[in-house]
Amino acid sequence: MSSSTELVIILITLAFLSLILNINAQTDCSESSDEFFDLASARNITKCKKLTTLGAEFGWKYNVDSHTKQLQLDIILGASLHNAMGWLAWGVNPGQRPQMVGTRAIIGIRYLNGTSVIKTYNITQYTKIGCPLLPSEISDVNVSNTQVNYLATTRYMTIHASLILPQKDYSFSKLNHVWQVGQSANDVQPLMHATTLQNVDSTETLDLDTGTCVNIGHRRRHLRTVHGILNILGWGILLPIGVIIARYFRVHPFPFDQKKKNLWFYLHVSFQSVGYVLGTIGWGIGLWLGHASKYYTFRTHRILAIFIFTFATLQMLAFRLKPKDTDDYRKHWNMYHHFLGYALLATISVNIFQGIAILKPVYTWKWAYVAILGAFGVVTIAFEIYTWIKFRNDIKDKEKKNQPTNQGGQPSASTTETKAPKRSLG
Repeated sequence: MSSSTELVIILITLAFLSLILNINAQTDCSESSDEFFDLASARNITKCKKLTTLGAEFGWKYNVDSHTKQLQLDIILGASLHNAMGWLAWGVNPGQRPQMVGTRAIIGIRYLNGTSVIKTYNITQYTKIGCPLLPSEISDVNVSNTQVNYLATTRYMTIHASLILPQKDYSFSKLNHVWQVGQSANDVQPLMHATTLQNVDSTETLDLDTGTCVNIGHRRRHLRTVHGILNILGWGILLPIGVIIARYFRVHPFPFDQKKKNLWFYLHVSFQSVGYVLGTIGWGIGLWLGHASKYYTFRTHRILAIFIFTFATLQMLAFRLKPKDTDDYRKHWNMYHHFLGYALLATISVNIFQGIAILKPVYTWKWAYVAILGAFGVVTIAFEIYTWIKFRNDIKDKEKKNQPTNQGGQPSASTTETKAPKRSLG
């Protein structure tokens, strides 16, 4: 088995293993922010966790009534607002999975005049298609002791509530809960939140006893990470290395000796092939993620990805379908092949930055790729300068060899330039 095949198998294995690593069991409030810790402690809440999106923190305390068999739950949710005005929401969903539609929500709204309000809402499928979300009573959930707190210096907002949930619909071991942060509201109507990946992935199924959770968005984030790494490695690193080998190791500046004159081609094909395979796997994962995303799409990123895969496949076919050196149109085919390759490299760089902007990983992703592009740029400029210097020197050496000389080693008289005598002015 070749090393490239082993690398592909390892990366695919890591992708599937990442789906399993979806457990988050932090329940120590001491690791929360100071603002959240103080408010949670004031309400005797000792179980806390940092939620996976929007920088939100969640704390809870629960008890199961032995007589009524109802779940008594105290919760507190905190997050920083984007502006002085905004809203913070939390809710439970009695359905099969955590999602926005069907959620019984508690939403606190902060206004620009410094006042706040907190209401209960039923989020239905009509809310999803754009109908106004207005306060309403929740029939199956008893909500009391609601409160909003806001710290102006950091724009940190918390909502607190006590709930009584029927255990036939809500299990303490598998509680579907949803959270969200919005930026504006029209009176008591919270307006649409942003549609970034963080906003869409703000759901999970939580075990109130252990603090462990199953998060569909968490799984998808792992897959998105694998998708990004494969695309950067395949399209963004290995393919450019293959292009550099083809341009600079065939004739100038470092041609291989006669016995290995085709070694540059084998290296070029190897890097391009492995890069294409890894990029195609990453592209396939991206297609699955796009298909699984019912409520959002990234049109530009998707169109560029289709362009890259289509024309990269066309470039790969050139390894088998390229014309022979003796064909009349080989020169024109070379021009097309080179132009398309450089256009692909430019499109790949743009789309990788698009993907990083969508995924919003840690800043090291962006700057690491900038460093990679910078390294490619330095290498390319150095090779270009060296190539032109060596090319001009080779031309001068050839001209000297072709120039006839006399016995003294000087250029012959026949090759010296003769000047016409000056005409007299007389």
